[in-house]
Amino acid sequence: MHVEVASCSDIGLVRDHNEDYIDSDQTLGIVVLADGMGGYQAGEIASEIAVNTIIQEITKPLLKLIQHQSHINEHYYQHLKQLLEQAVMTANQVIYQTAEEQAHYHGMGTTVVAAIFHLGLISIAHVGDSRLYRFRNQQLQQLTIDHSVLQELIDCGFFTPQQARHAPNRNLVTRALGVGQTVIVDVQQYKVDKNDIYLLCSDGLNDMLEDEEIQTILFENNYQLKKAAHALIEAANAKGGEDNISVILVRPIFDDNSGWLKKLTKWWGKQQLF
Repeated sequence: MHVEVASCSDIGLVRDHNEDYIDSDQTLGIVVLADGMGGYQAGEIASEIAVNTIIQEITKPLLKLIQHQSHINEHYYQHLKQLLEQAVMTANQVIYQTAEEQAHYHGMGTTVVAAIFHLGLISIAHVGDSRLYRFRNQQLQQLTIDHSVLQELIDCGFFTPQQARHAPNRNLVTRALGVGQTVIVDVQQYKVDKNDIYLLCSDGLNDMLEDEEIQTILFENNYQLKKAAHALIEAANAKGGEDNISVILVRPIFDDNSGWLKKLTKWWGKQQLF
């Protein structure tokens, strides 16, 4: 399996600079998006450190895994999850240490959502309220759960998801990289289907657009990822563009249905995932 990737980041219509940062390694199937926060320029420093550190921390170990992919089993996939989690935790340490050493970066932090597409699976790690969606069978599903005050209020029944869109302080996060020496990282794995499209985005997109609107844009541009990415940005700006807007779209492309796929299918049948 390899991936097609299209990405775009926009300052929006209100902010004076872009604190989002995105990058990918299409060859290795790595995609990372971060939405920074903090004082003057600190947010953009935190997001850039996060993305660059995660990709750097994943690359060499993943190449070693690929060299030994003939030994695919449950431990192989668990190793992949641990690799991704540790990369995010390392990014947290680097951001925190940078802020401690440089007073003008004190208090900076960032959300992050990162994914590895490898051997028919997507491994996902996230901290904060940047999201990852899956578009499958013309239906959009959010796979990550926001680490935010608003999400906790939704979980407690104080707001419905519809009411939450208009609630005050809807962007207060309960987890972020760089604000503490340690951080809890949510990590998941899902089996990838050949017609899937995956969307990573900062809250500048989903704050402006309903999920149904995002779904419609992906449906209308299903086979043109670059066009879809730009259409999402344009639609968010048309609704007000109140924040920086970043998107990464990924389409898995399967090259071979033998060998590793049989092993994956056998292993996956034993898991309580979907």
